[in-house]
Amino acid sequence: MKTFANANPRDLPQALTMIKEAQAGGRSIAIAGGGSDLLGMVKERIIAPDVLIHLKAIKGLDQVAQASGGVNIGGLITLDALSQHPVIRRQYAVLAEAAESVATPQIRNAGTLAGNVCQRPWCWYYRNGFKCYKAGGNTCYSINGENQFHAIFGGGPSFIVHPSDTAPALVALDAKFRIVGPSGERTVAAADFFTLPQQDAAKENVLADDEVLASILLPASRPGTRSTYHKVMDREAWTHAVVSAAVVLEMDGETCRSARVVLGGVAPIPWRVPEAEQVLIGQRITAELAAKAGEVAIAGAKPLRKNAYKLPLTKTVVRRTVEGLARLA
Repeated sequence: MKTFANANPRDLPQALTMIKEAQAGGRSIAIAGGGSDLLGMVKERIIAPDVLIHLKAIKGLDQVAQASGGVNIGGLITLDALSQHPVIRRQYAVLAEAAESVATPQIRNAGTLAGNVCQRPWCWYYRNGFKCYKAGGNTCYSINGENQFHAIFGGGPSFIVHPSDTAPALVALDAKFRIVGPSGERTVAAADFFTLPQQDAAKENVLADDEVLASILLPASRPGTRSTYHKVMDREAWTHAVVSAAVVLEMDGETCRSARVVLGGVAPIPWRVPEAEQVLIGQRITAELAAKAGEVAIAGAKPLRKNAYKLPLTKTVVRRTVEGLARLA
């Protein structure tokens, strides 16, 4: 493992100064929240920063607070704390359920919301030293290789799937991300934060190398809103979604006023399916309608040689999630 320097800023301005000074000196950086994934990547020589900037000592970025127009969540909140927060559980169940589905209790106690959203792909080619698109090469080895868990939507030239559980929930909730860097601050809609490989095959989001995902704003929960997250895995723990669905429905009695359906485990970004949403809006949700939404949700999918099983699995996940959510009182 390459020798690197540790930096522990006391606040966000100091962190940004450290980033700017390191880069001005020609040194590469890596930014760590909980560090559960990043430090493993350093150890495995997937990345080799000159300076590792730890943000955990920064106070105030791990809180949930009421904000104008909604709820503000600090990017450094742990997944465990997020999943148990009473406001999140009561008003934004889909996010609490997504957070509590991540990996193991040990990782949820260390891993942060921002870290989960910004984690790199877990494709075995990238994680095992292949010079693929994600590692700066010009090949996606999964196309003709082991692609059981790769993308059926939005793939090409890379066919990774985004590994975050919380990302589909945040897109479904129409969250906004506050991004800060040495050049200033900007706000990006969750749906616009994630980028397809066609835009830049080496990246998964719009963060510049010197920027930090500082906090996330959730809009106020509207009356009649119900939400849930359903995740299918290939084993019981320490793994990512084979297929998942984050569903948010705004109900007026038995009628759906609005819907957001976002898939995980099937695309390089959280994959929203507006066609399935349109099936539900303005309708009384029945078992038959939920099944139709599931059918529509897989329209346009392009499976690889070994992952066509994701088609019926995705259809069933959407159907069951929508139907179950509609039954909630």
